Amino acid sequence: MPTTREALALPTDRAPSLRVVPMPADANHNGDIFGGWIMAQVDIAGGIVAGRVARGRVATVAVNQFVFKEPVQIGDVLSLYATVVRIGNTSITVDVEVYAERGREDPKVVKVTEAVLTFVAIDPNGRPRPVPKPAA
Repeated sequence: MPTTREALALPTDRAPSLRVVPMPADANHNGDIFGGWIMAQVDIAGGIVAGRVARGRVATVAVNQFVFKEPVQIGDVLSLYATVVRIGNTSITVDVEVYAERGREDPKVVKVTEAVLTFVAIDPNGRPRPVPKPAA
């Protein structure tokens, strides 16, 4: 697993889509947080932003890229930042960056995950529908 040891800070140019703290039940037998749990949080954060753009229900249709950069630890405060990178006729592609704030005596921020997901706007029957055009 690649490591990033440069000093980081949380982005200040945008608010996180989601903040969450993993608990012991979210960890494997080595004490690291399950990758699947992290993927679920990324899906939630991306879906929040995509749902705002779609002004309604969305469904994940593709995980275009998913990179785990650092292990996530019990008690880390995860901040998930989701940014829309493309809006199609029925789809919305979102980039999600995940940062962990860890340590109390010597606090630091590390980027733990980066992902790109595509969501589709859906109608009440679960069928694709057009994404509304942004207000002028």
